[in-house]
Parts: sequence; structure tokens; C-alpha cells
Amino acid sequence: MDEQELVVLARTGDTDAFGEIVRHYKFPVLRYLYRLTGDMEKAEDLTQDTFVKAFEGINGLRSQLALKSWLYRIATRTAHSYWRRNRLRVLIHVDDSKSPNSIAVEDSMRKVEEKMVVRRSLLEVPQHQRVCLVLHYVEGFKYREIAETLGISEDAVRKRISRGKQAFRRFYNGGGDQ
Repeated sequence: MDEQELVVLARTGDTDAFGEIVRHYKFPVLRYLYRLTGDMEKAEDLTQDTFVKAFEGINGLRSQLALKSWLYRIATRTAHSYWRRNRLRVLIHVDDSKSPNSIAVEDSMRKVEEKMVVRRSLLEVPQHQRVCLVLHYVEGFKYREIAETLGISEDAVRKRISRGKQAFRRFYNGGGDQ
């Protein structure tokens, strides 16, 4: 069954059809929210909130807006609401309970450390730019799809991605606020 058929059925209250939508998009939305927040537990909560809002609002889905873009728009707004409510900096938690005792483990730890530096650097990028970066480079959205999802122009998307890349490089290279 294709997405349009699932949406039509979900609009009639068919929870199985909506369950199929959730099964298809749960992990991509979770991954997206994790990259925005840096906190898996928070990302899981926000993912659940996203799908509750989607279920409640499925009748408001405009036919010209793709289901994927609509769900990511809800996820983005849910994350923004979280940030507004909390205004907290996200901390990356390190699990260093394992001690490196072999070259393979040390190499693995270096990879983990590199991922953490990337994640921390990404979390330093202003959130409106970070959202565009993650949607484009991680989720594979085209500029047009990002513009649709966020309700902004493609030119604004280009600028946010360009400035976000510059900010990311600055934080990644240790420049921070210099």
C-alpha cells in the first residue's frame, strides 16, 4: 500500500494504517531528532510526541505537502518547542566504563571520540542552521524539500546551510566563538 492510501485510511481513523506510517518513519524521525538534540532519551520522547501530534492532525495534512516533509515539519516544531521550554545546552554523555586494552579497542575509541567531536560541533551550530544541515546532509532532503518542511524559501535554506557549514567548521576546528 502506498503512502497516499495509508493517509486516506488514517484520516478515516484506521489505526493500523497510521501504525504503518509510524513503522515506516519512526527510525528516520528518531535519528533526525537525536541529531538535533544529542540526547537519545529526549529524542525518543520527542519522536513519540511527533507521532501523537501527527495522528491528531492527520486530517490537516495538505495534499501538496509530502507525508515525509509533513512529519519532519512536526518533528522540527516539536524540537523547537522543547528548546523554548528548556533553554538548556545539551550535554553529550560519555560512556567510558570500558578501558582500552588492545589496538582494536583504542582504534574504536578514537572513532567514538571523533564522532563525539562531530556531534558536539554540530550541537554548537545555531539551531535554525543545524536543522537545515541535518535535513540536507543526514536525512538527504533536497533544498526544495527543506523549504517545504520548514515553510521558508529555498534561498533561506541555501543561506542557512552555507552559514551552518561555516559555523560547524569553526566549532569542529576548535575556533568556537573566536
